[in-house]
Amino acid sequence: MKWNKLINLSQRKFPFGNSADISDCHSHPAFKIFWIGNTGVCAVEAAVKKGLNVRAFLRDPAKLPDHLRNSVEVVQGNVLNYKDVLNAIKNVTAVVVVLGTRNDLKPSTDMSEGLKNIIQAMKELSVEIVSVCLSAFLFRQPEEVPAIFKDINADHQRMLDLLKASNLKYIAVFPPHIADEPGTDYCVKHDESPGGRVISKWDLGRFLVDCLSQPEHYGKVVGICTKPNQS
Repeated sequence: MKWNKLINLSQRKFPFGNSADISDCHSHPAFKIFWIGNTGVCAVEAAVKKGLNVRAFLRDPAKLPDHLRNSVEVVQGNVLNYKDVLNAIKNVTAVVVVLGTRNDLKPSTDMSEGLKNIIQAMKELSVEIVSVCLSAFLFRQPEEVPAIFKDINADHQRMLDLLKASNLKYIAVFPPHIADEPGTDYCVKHDESPGGRVISKWDLGRFLVDCLSQPEHYGKVVGICTKPNQS
C-alpha cells in the first residue's frame, strides 16, 4: 500500500468545550487532516477558506500541491508509525481522516491500522472530535458489495468498528462515488444514504471540515450525496 500523502490540519480558532464552533475563538491550534488523494486536497482547501491554519502530515512533502504549500505547515511522517502520528496530532483539538489505497485493492489492514494509531494518539492527547471518510458500500450487506471492492470494504468496516468503540465524538462519513466535478450542493442523512449515487469531491471535503463544528453529527454514521436534482 502507498501512503505517500497524509495531511493534517491545525488552526487557532476554537477551544472546543461541550460544543464546537470553529469560527469563534482565537486561542490555540485546533484541527488536523490526514489526507490521501484528491478528496483530502479538497478538505484542506475548505479548511483554508475557513481561515484555518493547516498542518500537513505527509510521507513525501513533495506531493503537496504547490498552491497549498505556502498555506500549510508540513510535518513528514507515516500514519503507520505511532510516534509520527502522535507528534503530528500534538496541540490539535479535532481531526479529519481521509485515508485511501490509491488504486491498490488487494487485502490490507493499512487503513484500519493507521486509524488505530490516530485514535490512540487522540486519546493520549485528549483530542475528542474526528471526522472520517469511509464508503457508502458500508450501507450494504457484505455479499452485495462488488467483488473488486470487498477487501477494501472489509478494512473500511474495521475502521468503522474502531470508531464505534472509541468513545470519541466521531463522524463516520459514507460517500458514494466521489466525482471530480465542481461543488454544487449536497444533502446528508444519518444511518442511511440520502439516495444519490455521486458526491463532488469539493462538497465532500467541505462537509468533512464543517461537520467538526456540528454536534448533531457526533457519534453518527452520515450518508452524503449531491442533491438529487443536481446529480
